[in-house]
Amino acid sequence: MDRYAWGPQDLSAAAAPASAARELEVRAGMVIEEVQSGWVGAAVSLESIGGQRVVGLEDRHGAVRSFPLGPGFLYEGEPVALVPPRAAASRRPQRTRSGSVAAPRARARTARASRMLVEGVHDAELVEKVWGEDLRHEGIVVEPMHGLDHVTEIIRDFSPAPHRRLGVLADHLVPGSKESRLAEEAMRLPGARENVLFVGHPYVDVWQSVKPAAVGLSAWPEVPRGEDWKTGILRRIGWPHGTPAESAAGWKRILGSVRTYADLDPGILGPVEHIIDFLTQDAEGS
Repeated sequence: MDRYAWGPQDLSAAAAPASAARELEVRAGMVIEEVQSGWVGAAVSLESIGGQRVVGLEDRHGAVRSFPLGPGFLYEGEPVALVPPRAAASRRPQRTRSGSVAAPRARARTARASRMLVEGVHDAELVEKVWGEDLRHEGIVVEPMHGLDHVTEIIRDFSPAPHRRLGVLADHLVPGSKESRLAEEAMRLPGARENVLFVGHPYVDVWQSVKPAAVGLSAWPEVPRGEDWKTGILRRIGWPHGTPAESAAGWKRILGSVRTYADLDPGILGPVEHIIDFLTQDAEGS
């Protein structure tokens, strides 16, 4: 199955009763139906992501979706529990949740002096869940700023240098926004041009970078300007929203739906990878 390219969307399969499903080894080309979604396709890939084996099924239009192995499938109308080919179980490299090839098990690298800054705790939790293994391997620490308003002071106090870089992931960094103005002001500080990187994503809030399908939506609801975005989203999708605790519970539910990078919109993937590359360019890195 190594010749097949893979582009997963990791979804939870509906489990058939264990007593009704026989084990079936996945083989390239076999046509399988995933029960919960009704997706039917030929097996074109088999990967390990975040320690979980997933199979990619390509439908007759060429679209590919990926599902965790186990029960919840039909093969020739019969309930089956998919398992890896026993003879090929260790052929393909393990991958992290970000899609990177997993490095051999080793102690985490000593933290670099360089840092990744994100706007808030939710941003940090999302980055940790998907890129955490990569970040520990590279020795990169992620720190929340609790908003972008004081980023100039944070950068000034940090004193960036070639061996001490900062990568800043900012919400809604679009031309003419307040965030863009704050970034431009910060980049005028001594040493910032060479040693600080601002990278933005287009979302009003990092919640919006999670694919709606991951939480069972066709699209994120529109929230009018001036209304608190998180509260507005929770209200419109019918989740509790009246207190900070309910908002926090809503985020935990959204974060819990994210298993791999395939559950995130591409608009967040490139910016995070760009920052990681920028912070690991320096040879000393510590």
